[in-house]
Amino acid sequence: MRIKILSAFLFFWTAVFFAQNTPSNDEYAKAKEIIKDLDSIVSPNGIQESYPVTIGSIKQQVYVRGQNKENPIILFVHGGPASPVAPVMWMFQRPIEEYFTVVNYDQRAAGKTYAINDTVNLGKTIHIDQYVKDVIQLTEYIQKKYNKKKVILMGHSWGTIVSMNAALKRPDLFYSYVGIGQIINTKDNERLSVEFALKEATRLKNETAIKELKSIAPYPGNLPITRERIIIARKWPQYYGGLTAFRNNSRYYFQAPLLFSEYSEKDLDALGGGSLFTLKKLLPEFLNVDFKPVKKFPIPVFMFMGRHDYTTPSEPTNAWLQNVKAPVKKGIWFENSAHLIPWEEPGKVLITLLNDVLPTAKDK
Repeated sequence: MRIKILSAFLFFWTAVFFAQNTPSNDEYAKAKEIIKDLDSIVSPNGIQESYPVTIGSIKQQVYVRGQNKENPIILFVHGGPASPVAPVMWMFQRPIEEYFTVVNYDQRAAGKTYAINDTVNLGKTIHIDQYVKDVIQLTEYIQKKYNKKKVILMGHSWGTIVSMNAALKRPDLFYSYVGIGQIINTKDNERLSVEFALKEATRLKNETAIKELKSIAPYPGNLPITRERIIIARKWPQYYGGLTAFRNNSRYYFQAPLLFSEYSEKDLDALGGGSLFTLKKLLPEFLNVDFKPVKKFPIPVFMFMGRHDYTTPSEPTNAWLQNVKAPVKKGIWFENSAHLIPWEEPGKVLITLLNDVLPTAKDK
């Protein structure tokens, strides 16, 4: 039996369907057991749970981890839109779990959630507004189950669209908001990303890249955003370090789910299946995302910005942050990161969460 791992980053991370054929998952069994053992939470007051919960009329897989259940909760809204953090959280999250309880979940049509639901009915629900409702309902569930008044909301890439909308609709649920690889205006991001790639390709005299990038110009422009155009628009910015800084590939990240003990072979296949399933359904709504008119934000807001991020470029986020009014606002630049900040600079992520974000988690 062979496993096909496809990247689940169609919109914001990659539309190049990274397929890695490998031997049976049993080849990874020993490594998975070692990581599982290391990753086990054994402290008496800790929490380590994984379970499906009905959110938005479907079962969605939830993962809860922390060394002390009394700590504040971070709800992490992953990117993609079908790229769950759960199978790669073992790479960066353990230090954060010493100070926070972290809740991840596989969104509708992502990972385990995609695998355990009827895709016929699921397809009718793939709209941004439904994802936002899911965040709100899951937050209310978390508050009740773990006896918390509020949670810290954190979004990454696609997840920033969902979580920003949730924070604007229900600010009463959240202490603060953290955007990582924040999307402010989709079309601005798309344009800046391709402009960066073309500039680098020209500087380095990469005729293949120049030819491909010019074939989709102007991008996004007024032509339909097809899968083929998206693939080119992702391929070269990421090749020039726009996904992981100073790297022309992010293989370490894409193959990491193979070592996640809670994912079966079926779940691994669902990463690619969920991506393909959501692409056409969400693309029109995604292209119209625009937070530039938002001039007031109701809760403290922190933007984690990768200096080399050309998957969701940071310049529009920085400009938005300068003009918005909020109880607290701060932009934090990660000088050695592109789009995968928690994996590229996990130490600075932890320090920033402790110094800047944790103080917001206070009940009046």
